[in-house]
Amino acid sequence: MKTPVLTPASSTSRNVSRAVPDVTALKALAHPVRLRMLGMLRIDGPATATQLATRLGLNSGATSYHLRQLAQYGFIEDAPGPSRRDRWWRACHEITSVPPAETEGEAFDMDVAFTQAILSLQVDQMQRAVEEYAELPLAWRKASTASDIIIPLTPQKAEALTKRLNDLLMEVMSEAPPLGKPLPSGTVPFTVMLHAFPYPGRLPHGEEESVP
Repeated sequence: MKTPVLTPASSTSRNVSRAVPDVTALKALAHPVRLRMLGMLRIDGPATATQLATRLGLNSGATSYHLRQLAQYGFIEDAPGPSRRDRWWRACHEITSVPPAETEGEAFDMDVAFTQAILSLQVDQMQRAVEEYAELPLAWRKASTASDIIIPLTPQKAEALTKRLNDLLMEVMSEAPPLGKPLPSGTVPFTVMLHAFPYPGRLPHGEEESVP
């Protein structure tokens, strides 16, 4: 059974570990509870099933099951804890990369399902951020944004643009402290959600890509 492939991002200071899951691993990850658990372990560091259950409002049995699924496919692993009575877990990587499936079938279906699961989680996070916006210090309100920019592009130029943006984010991440560990004073996890897509309704379904 394959586990996610860990590959380093280009970095000037440290490697940013990432997982590139296969279809089977992606199927296990495309679950709202597991996505939230993995995010919590990445951002806040190691935790037990009981701690995560409390934060998620679940029973510890269900939480333990989801954690075992994440561990089975290499997303999390055992972590040292203050005592042997409790089992502690930690994330194996800081980000998950899912390249778009190029063919139809199970891989394509899981690509769509995972995108939908991620979108639901991100919408919830954005709503919570809006609710907290008025309480943010001015410095963090200046650093925040909610904007959309529409640019006429070909598929090739659009792909090049998203790659440049992702490369920039990876460069900044490689120069920042790692997630899941104590952060320097004044530093908090800062979320950047990148959504790039053809404007809805403007591209006919099944349209053949023109050959240059």
